[in-house]
Amino acid sequence: MSNFLAEVCAKGFSARRGVPCHRAAEVNTTEDYVARLKKAVIEYDMEGMPALAKDALDHGLDPLQGIEKGLAAGIREVGQRFGAGDLFLPELVMAAETMRAGVAVLEPHVPKGAGARVTHKVVLATVQDDIHEIGKNLVATMLTANGFDVIDLGVNQSSDVILKKAADEHAEIVGVSALMTTSMPRMKELINAAASKGVRAKGKFVIGGAPVTEQYAKDIGSDGTAGDASGAVRLAQKLIGKGQ
Repeated sequence: MSNFLAEVCAKGFSARRGVPCHRAAEVNTTEDYVARLKKAVIEYDMEGMPALAKDALDHGLDPLQGIEKGLAAGIREVGQRFGAGDLFLPELVMAAETMRAGVAVLEPHVPKGAGARVTHKVVLATVQDDIHEIGKNLVATMLTANGFDVIDLGVNQSSDVILKKAADEHAEIVGVSALMTTSMPRMKELINAAASKGVRAKGKFVIGGAPVTEQYAKDIGSDGTAGDASGAVRLAQKLIGKGQ
């Protein structure tokens, strides 16, 4: 430290205007932890993430800042690289799991009512007679990282269960997936059930999965489909009026 800075700090202030010396190191530390959380997601450091997140909390990191500017920023960057074809599915899966590990540590420490990070609710599920969920889980992670409140019902869910949860949660979007052609008719069944119950117009219904095409999505009366998790985010944003 230069003589000038030493004299400034001796008077209780740092080189940052208005920041006390004892707080200057803390500011740098929290900013560093945000960057390290983001980097851990980008580098798929699943094993080191829990300890890093706990250490960040111990050093005064705002958990909401850690989630939004660290973890979410990291998964967005990975998602963009995946969408551009620079990364492959296993790498996206590892990044998503790394983010989940960090969220599991940080989220319990977010004060109730602090900073409404999520506002639009999405109910996700794999349709009845189908137990595949990797794609659905990636979509859930990407939607959460982009500010959606995701309620994931899991796999093999009936139309009645999905519609009831959507109604209970006042979800704006219902998204269902299927990996098998034999389970695809359950998607049409869901949309028909929504129409018969008079709730079709109350939300948006989107579908996804390897065998799903845009034509099929249109034919069954859904509000759209996407070929990957990044596309699903863009579709959801468009449906709520936040995307192009």
